[in-house]
Amino acid sequence: MIKVCKFGGTSTADGMGFARIGRILGRDLERRYVVVSAPGKRYGGDAKVTDLLYASHRELIDGGHVRDAYAKVEVRFTGIVRELGLEFDIAGLLAETKDEIEAAREEAFTVSRGEYLAGRIMAAYLSVPFLDPRGAVRMDAEGKLLAEETDSLLRAALKGKDRAVIAGFYGADPSGMVRLFPRGGSDITGALVARAVSADLYENWTDVSGFLACDPRIVPGPVGIEQLSFRELRELSYLGADVLHSDAVFPVREAGIPIRILNTFRPDDGGTLILPAPSARPSERAVTGIAGKKNFTVIHLEKSLMNGEIGFAHRVLAVLKRRRISFEHIPSGIDAMSLVIDSAQLKNGALERLLEEIGAAVLPEKIYAIADVALIAVVGHGMSRNVGTSARLFQAIARAGVNVRMIDQGSSELNITVGVDHADYERTVRAVYDEFFGKRA
Repeated sequence: MIKVCKFGGTSTADGMGFARIGRILGRDLERRYVVVSAPGKRYGGDAKVTDLLYASHRELIDGGHVRDAYAKVEVRFTGIVRELGLEFDIAGLLAETKDEIEAAREEAFTVSRGEYLAGRIMAAYLSVPFLDPRGAVRMDAEGKLLAEETDSLLRAALKGKDRAVIAGFYGADPSGMVRLFPRGGSDITGALVARAVSADLYENWTDVSGFLACDPRIVPGPVGIEQLSFRELRELSYLGADVLHSDAVFPVREAGIPIRILNTFRPDDGGTLILPAPSARPSERAVTGIAGKKNFTVIHLEKSLMNGEIGFAHRVLAVLKRRRISFEHIPSGIDAMSLVIDSAQLKNGALERLLEEIGAAVLPEKIYAIADVALIAVVGHGMSRNVGTSARLFQAIARAGVNVRMIDQGSSELNITVGVDHADYERTVRAVYDEFFGKRA
C-alpha cells in the first residue's frame, strides 16, 4: 500500500513540528511520499514564512536587495535545523537562495523558496531524496496547471524512488519560470503526487481533526464528519469550509484515490475520509454539513414573457463576461432572474455600471440590487433519500424569525442554498444546525 502525506504550515512551523512529522511517518512505513508547506505561525502574532517572503520581494523591488524580512526567514530556518540537531549546511543554502532571489527578481520565485527550503530540510532529516517541483509540475504562462504533462513529468521524476519529499505550492512554466498555485496550493501538489504514484490513500495533515458539520466559531462544538464524498467536499469548500483546497479533489478523483484529513497534533484521531463516490452505506443524517459566506450582492431582473425571449440569459451573461465579473448562482423563475455576485467585484461604481449595461442589454421591467446578502448551503447526499428535508430547513429558518432573500436548489438534490441578510447569518446557521444535528447543550 502506498500513502502520500501532505503537511501544512502549522505542521512545519518549527523544529518540533518537523520531528512530530518524522514520528508520524515512522509509525506507518506505507507513508512513503511527503509534500511540505512553508512554515506557518508558531504562536499568535507570529508571521508565516510565505508572508515574510512576500515582504522580502517588496524589499527587493524597493531597494535592490532583500533585507529585514529575509533575515527573519533565515532565523526561522536556522532555528528549525538547530532544534532538530541536524547536520545540514543551512547557512550555505540560505546564502545561495538569497543570491538566487536577488538575481531572479521574480515574486513567484521568491515566495516559492519557503516550500523549497522546508522540503530540503525535511528530506535531509528523513534521509530521503528531495524533488523540486520546478522540474515536475508544469503550468502555463498564466499559472494554469497542465495536468497531463505534470502527471507524466511526476511519474518519470518519482520512478525508482521508494520514498521522497516534494515541495508544495509551486511549479514552473515551459520556460522554467516559477509559477504558484493559489494559497493553500500545497494540497494540490499532494494530490498530483498521489495520482502520479498511484497511491492507495492521500493523507492531508493539518491542525484540525477533519471536517466539522459547521463553523465552530458560530456553533460551538459541532459534530465531526466521519466521511463525505468529493462532491460534498466541493460544495462545502465553495462556501468556506477550507480544511482542504477544493481544487485538490480533481487529480485524485480521476484516479479514484480517497483522501483522509488528519490532525498532526492529534494523530490518533480518525479524521475525515473523503471518497470519490458516495458511500454505499446510507448516512443516518439527511445533511452532511452546513457552510456559509457573507458579502454577496443579488441583482434581480423581472420581465414579462422572459422565458420566451430567445437569448435573454445569454445577453445578461455577455455583460458579465465583458466586465470580467463572475457569478455564484443564477436562481430564476418564469419571468424573473437573479444574479448572485461576490460584492468584492462590485466596488468603486462597478455595480451601478453593471446595472446600466444589463438594463440596456435586455430592457427589463425591473432591475435592482440587494446588498449585504449572506449565503448558507445545506449539503448532503442524504437529502434526496429523506422526505421533507426542504420543509425542515425552511421551518427552522422561519422559527428563527429570518426572512429568506434567495433560494437555489441544485438539480442533483445535493444542496440547497439560501440567501439571508448579513445580520441574520449566524442566527440562521445555528437554527439550521439545531434542526439537523440536534439541540446543543
